[in-house]
Amino acid sequence: MKRSDRMMCLVCSLLLGLCTLVSPAQADGTLMTKPSRYSVAETINRVERVVTEKGMRLFARIDHADEARKVGLEMPPAELLIFGNPLGGTALMLAAPTVAIDLPMKALAWQDKAGRVWLTYNTAALLPLRHGLAAELAARLDPVGAWLERAVD
Repeated sequence: MKRSDRMMCLVCSLLLGLCTLVSPAQADGTLMTKPSRYSVAETINRVERVVTEKGMRLFARIDHADEARKVGLEMPPAELLIFGNPLGGTALMLAAPTVAIDLPMKALAWQDKAGRVWLTYNTAALLPLRHGLAAELAARLDPVGAWLERAVD
């Protein structure tokens, strides 16, 4: 095999590898995943503190691994926090009713097969793309991403 052919194979392999690491949602900036140096439970505890300090309401906390155990299944730790502010969220749902499928907001802390913990959440950019919500309205949620990231710093 010529050197140029080997180089082309290497470039193609690298590009293919990158494609498998980045989902379409990550590529368009609507799904954010950040590493956490804390356990799954502590990551969600920290997120809970941050969002409640900012005046948000907690609607639910779901421990997916615990629910799996209850039916005889095993999975790595994963906890979902559902939170929001009806005062702000209602205006978005009135402007685009289908936004209600994505609100209240959610933060997922999960552990991968290697034992690393991650925090994943939808960004405000999802709402205009998915629901046609005016970007100015969606931008009201922009600070939430920074709050979530601060929780895992």
